[in-house]
Amino acid sequence: MSLGRRLSALALLALLAGCGSGPTPRQAPVTAPPSTAQAEDRLVVTPVDFSDLPGWHDDALAEALPALRRSCDKITRLNPTQPVGYDGRGGLAGDWMTPCGALGMVNEGDHEGVRSIIETWFQPYRASAGPRADGLFTGYCEAELRGSRQQGGAYRFPLYARPAGWAADPVKAGAKSYSRAEIEAGALTGKAQVILWVDDLVDAHILHIQGSGRVVLDDGSVVHVSSNGTNGQEWVGLGKILMAHGKLAPGESSMQSVRAWLRAHPAEAAVLMAENPRYVFFRFVDADGPVGAEGVALTPGRSLAVDPRFIPYGVPLWLDTMEPGGKPLRRLMVAQDTGKAITGPVRGDIFWGAGEAAFDVAGRMKSRGGYYLLLPRQHSPSLVMN
Repeated sequence: MSLGRRLSALALLALLAGCGSGPTPRQAPVTAPPSTAQAEDRLVVTPVDFSDLPGWHDDALAEALPALRRSCDKITRLNPTQPVGYDGRGGLAGDWMTPCGALGMVNEGDHEGVRSIIETWFQPYRASAGPRADGLFTGYCEAELRGSRQQGGAYRFPLYARPAGWAADPVKAGAKSYSRAEIEAGALTGKAQVILWVDDLVDAHILHIQGSGRVVLDDGSVVHVSSNGTNGQEWVGLGKILMAHGKLAPGESSMQSVRAWLRAHPAEAAVLMAENPRYVFFRFVDADGPVGAEGVALTPGRSLAVDPRFIPYGVPLWLDTMEPGGKPLRRLMVAQDTGKAITGPVRGDIFWGAGEAAFDVAGRMKSRGGYYLLLPRQHSPSLVMN
């Protein structure tokens, strides 16, 4: 770190020191279980030092600033007395004012400045699922499609908006719902608005899986779409369907293998994909990328989907896992999204961005690992998990 940057960071920390009294003493391990949880379903957090975080000094931390600032903006807009996360496991919103203020003032690209601020205003905690500190980490991406606002030529597959008057989950609301096969056969014609027409049915189905995507239109412009409810039917994965028909062998059901098989067998693809009865409706979103469950745009390589019963949205996390090729993946992430399969105290889904490179790594990502929660050192008693 250059002398100028170090002095700048120290001056910033001195300026912020008037907002708090400094780090608090390390605490004993604390536990956050649902009341009837099994041991492995309990979140146990143990305070550690930053020197305990594998690879802490190797990450380009400032690359996480967009994610950190988006979550900070979300949290600091809350009433200062409002709990952050399930049962206030992230403390109170007011606890985040000083750390977030510091992160808002650091210069872009100042990795050491970010490191100094985090080490001053945050306390790392090792997360465990009961006695186990490791869990599963997978990946997802923003689907990328080609589309048009008008039907015609190659653009013949609709992306539907949720029909007017339909609940986000019509089955739960006791309403009639069509299956995917019925919808693709025309059941919603004249009953639901088509927001876009796309040129690839397989890519459209992958969009239903990912839940959000970017569509490059025939006029060169790009729009973002995100899920806005479903038909309420059961979800059946494409890999499961293809294996059930003997099209893929066990262990071959990565998203790359599934997509390759479907594209190589177009005559069978539509029929087999229709065996997944779940259908997803979409809406346009005005954002720099897909919007996660926290309500902020996701940052490629820095946003993590978690189980919000255990990990509050907006909390920074130090991730320690492996890339698909076996290279260590140790970096600063932010909890900003969730997913149906993302369950448990130590479980994450890494958002890799859009495009083929992101699709490739996301589809192959399936590694064991762990993470550390970074929580404000100055915190309210509600931060203690009990």
